[in-house]
Amino acid sequence: MLIEGLYTILEFKTDQDQLEASVQLNKDHEVFEGHFPGNPVMPGVCMIQMIKELTEKKTEKELFLSVASNVKFMAIINPEKNDVIQLQLQITESENQYKVKTTVSFEDTLALKLNATFKTL
Repeated sequence: MLIEGLYTILEFKTDQDQLEASVQLNKDHEVFEGHFPGNPVMPGVCMIQMIKELTEKKTEKELFLSVASNVKFMAIINPEKNDVIQLQLQITESENQYKVKTTVSFEDTLALKLNATFKTL
């Protein structure tokens, strides 16, 4: 985990090319002190890192992000109000790379849509 202590995986379910995870954010993590003081917001780069780490856990491979497309931040995730988020990943493997279509949500709110390509190291 790149940012130690930022989140805890509560649920991790896989089925062929699908991954569903429920993650609890640590609202007291220092990353939220600077992003933003008095109004914490989950940084987009941290969400993308989380997606990478969940993909690595499923594939059991070390990966790096090579392409991110259709990145749409649709709602702010405030860890004090919404500390549990759900991630749904559809992972397709081809030639040492993984194409991942992801949605991140909390309650009934869609927070992020992302298409990414991760390559093996």
